[in-house]
Amino acid sequence: MSADGRGVVELGGSLRLEDVVAVAEGARAEFAPGVEEVIAASRRVVEDALSSGEVVYGVTTGFGSLADVRLSPEHASALQHGLVRSHAVAVGPELSRAEVRAMLALRAHVLALGCSGVRVEVARRFLELLEHDVLPVVPEQGSLGASGDLAPLAHLALGATGEGRVRVPGRPEPVPAGAALELAGLAPLTLEAKEGLALINGTQGMTAIGVLASSRARRLVKTADVAASLTIEAILGTDRAFDARVVGLRPHPGQQASARNLVRLLSGSEILASHRDGYHIVQDAYSIRCAPQVHGATRDVLANTERTLEIELASVSDNPIVLTGDGEILSCGNFHGQPVSHACDSLAAAVVGLASISERRLYRLLDPKTSNGLPPFLVGEAGVNSGFMVCQYTAASLVSESKSLAHPAAVDSITSSAGQEDHVSMGMIAARHARACVTNAEAVVALELLAAAQAVELRAPLTAGPGGRAALRAMRKRVAHLAQDRELKPDVDAAIELVSSGELLAAVEEEIGALE
Repeated sequence: MSADGRGVVELGGSLRLEDVVAVAEGARAEFAPGVEEVIAASRRVVEDALSSGEVVYGVTTGFGSLADVRLSPEHASALQHGLVRSHAVAVGPELSRAEVRAMLALRAHVLALGCSGVRVEVARRFLELLEHDVLPVVPEQGSLGASGDLAPLAHLALGATGEGRVRVPGRPEPVPAGAALELAGLAPLTLEAKEGLALINGTQGMTAIGVLASSRARRLVKTADVAASLTIEAILGTDRAFDARVVGLRPHPGQQASARNLVRLLSGSEILASHRDGYHIVQDAYSIRCAPQVHGATRDVLANTERTLEIELASVSDNPIVLTGDGEILSCGNFHGQPVSHACDSLAAAVVGLASISERRLYRLLDPKTSNGLPPFLVGEAGVNSGFMVCQYTAASLVSESKSLAHPAAVDSITSSAGQEDHVSMGMIAARHARACVTNAEAVVALELLAAAQAVELRAPLTAGPGGRAALRAMRKRVAHLAQDRELKPDVDAAIELVSSGELLAAVEEEIGALE
């Protein structure tokens, strides 16, 4: 269920993408009413299987290629703890605080769906970690995306049991998990049969990263429309190509939404009005004229990615799965991350297109041959001052890097576990690449906005429309007009923060209403 009036997100029911984002950003999470009874019912099925001596994968057998090794009940706890310890071998940079919180919420949520066979106190532990902001250190590299995100989820589980390292409020460095749990008044978990396996099977790593990346991309596509509108004004472009009569003849939803945004953003522009009925070039360049088509295509891919992620939020990706109604425990392949992998690959590629056209508009702003009379690099005394010249270099570099990152991860597979796991999704890689492409695109759009704000001011005394003026005011609160060369890195960082935080978009929407 979505966040209620208290700002609490309920897990174990219907979960939305924005709910996951809310918890990632610090909202409280709790189980929906009746969830603990559902969890307990699934646990009874596991206990019945144990008492009957039934052969159940991961409960009375080994794992992966060792699934045919029978184990006695007295090995159950050691088996589960050993599984978590041995699988916690991810490497590389840590996932961010928001990503780890999202993983904890998603792991609690899937356990709360009542098909994993864990005890209530095991599922509750993830809520407790969120409540105390005790966040396991989870390196981001090492998942093949089937059986789910084994290595990253094992690090998450390790912290829940009191092993490994965690981050806690007020401490700059990670601390031992056991000590952090003790300070929070929590006892280490002792895992029983099936529980270690239940904590590491699933797609919650790739899904967490994908959800947060898609949320940022949703904000970015609107911000890109704002950037394009400012550039169109500054470059003396026209809004005629965005006429609903024309755009409506190609009814892709994203294209139409972007065109409507641009029309609203450009409405009331003195700059556009100054040349609307007089001389104008026959056609604007593609990066100007086709902005709705390119931005819209990114929107449509993003919508498909979000639909896949929403389905994943409602999914049980454990193995084996406990069917409470039938009293059965069945092995399956729900942990395979291929749907999420393809969704994140698509998002990465679509966001590169958004960054690419933004960089082309930035280029046109800086070249007097294409800017319709603006000074070279948007600063006086060309040759003495370089202005925004190298901002375009940086944007071009980011776009080029993103083209490599957008190579689809889902097309690859490497056999593991002695051949038992012979096709994997690489979904975590796809999600990480999507996140990186979004980060790069935020920077490129910010660089366009930085230059476009300067260029619009150079058209004074004519002014931009209300939307453009709001964007300009937001920029000038953080970045001064560039009269001559100065250290630009603080300006660039401030512009990126305005984009990534949503501050600039919020300022525009406060002025003209919500963009689509």
